[in-house]
Amino acid sequence: MHWGLVALTLCGAASASASPVISEVFYDAIGSDNGHSFVEIYGNPGASLDGLTLEGVNGAGGGVGPIIALSGVIPADGVFVVADMNGDGETSVINVDQLTNLDFQNGPDSIVLIDGVVVIDAVGYGVFSAGEVFAGEGAPAVDPPAGSSLARQFANQDQNDNSLDFTEIGTPTPGEVQLLLIPEPSSGLLTALGLLALGLRRRPRPIAGVFDGLLGLEAAAIAVEHDVS
Repeated sequence: MHWGLVALTLCGAASASASPVISEVFYDAIGSDNGHSFVEIYGNPGASLDGLTLEGVNGAGGGVGPIIALSGVIPADGVFVVADMNGDGETSVINVDQLTNLDFQNGPDSIVLIDGVVVIDAVGYGVFSAGEVFAGEGAPAVDPPAGSSLARQFANQDQNDNSLDFTEIGTPTPGEVQLLLIPEPSSGLLTALGLLALGLRRRPRPIAGVFDGLLGLEAAAIAVEHDVS
């Protein structure tokens, strides 16, 4: 085991991912979805979303759509809300950062966050039968009933498994997230880990020739003692 790597791993465990993630989706309102659905994104404040897209992937056949081009920067609270607008350009969603025509389907389907051709994050929801296309991470999340949303349990934690990361919540919360509190390691712990790693790396390794020489000296001493006696 390389203790230097262990120290780095322990110190880096408190760091959250720098990439934005999908933190909540609401796609099935009671009655019409028009002006009610939204996708919430969590990431580093000030990070630009220009060039990123949100894309729906249909579980039945894998068709792609809608495709939403994102624009703007993540605000100071780290939460960016993309909401659907109704026919007059308004929305019922609060804390909105970008308005668009957004209509993601009920499950089994997936929503992916893409930078060019690279998938940054993805959530698939519902029960996928054999032959259906799951474009999420790990295992699918549940498909909430009408009026409920699908939210990441901790916006700053991504276990790369939708069934573990997401849960159903009865009242959608656009612009509000729950964060996992990760304590920063103390300076004393960091110093101790660093010294431990340094000491182990500098520990001299046994050399076969040294042992051979010591054995030779021991044999010579025994012979001299025998001659004297």
